[in-house]
Amino acid sequence: MKFDFLQPIKLENERLILRPLEQNDFASLLPFSEKEADLWNFSLTPAAGAKNLQAYIDTALTSRDKLQAYPFVVYDKRTQQIAGSTRFYDIQIVHNVLSLGYTWYGKEFQRTGLNRNCKYLMLSYAFDTLGVDRVEFRADLRNAKSIRAMKQIGCTQEGILRSNCSAVNGRRDSIVLSILKPEWDQKVKMELQAKLY
Repeated sequence: MKFDFLQPIKLENERLILRPLEQNDFASLLPFSEKEADLWNFSLTPAAGAKNLQAYIDTALTSRDKLQAYPFVVYDKRTQQIAGSTRFYDIQIVHNVLSLGYTWYGKEFQRTGLNRNCKYLMLSYAFDTLGVDRVEFRADLRNAKSIRAMKQIGCTQEGILRSNCSAVNGRRDSIVLSILKPEWDQKVKMELQAKLY
């Protein structure tokens, strides 16, 4: 895997643009932070409120500087608005794997097909451009909506990590799902393409 953190990565199709998250995105993301607090119910790094949003952005950009993650802003071409954010994280070059997550969208962008398009672009980049062998997904076990969405794009459930990390209200169990390169090539890519736009 050759992941160049220094070059801006822009992913695009007819539905959306994924571009690098920047500090000046704060103002565009603030309405979600202030008006849609339940977006962060299952987040390990909740961004409800201006102070938390700034910390969220700072942490994401620091992780990029440390070559640990690559955060994006999601721009919906239909509405011509920023819809949310997502990222590659836990990038392990030596093992040729990475994780995809920290994904959230404002309520008006949920259940619109935006997520499928976003995941298709990111998975295509991970498998077809970077050549990774595995993409991992994790979620709070209580987050049924997120788990359902991951399974709908072709993820295979691997197991449950019990009480594996701190959460806002104590500890959480995390579900682990993944897509492997042969699965992407033989099935997942084609099935996800059929669900786009």
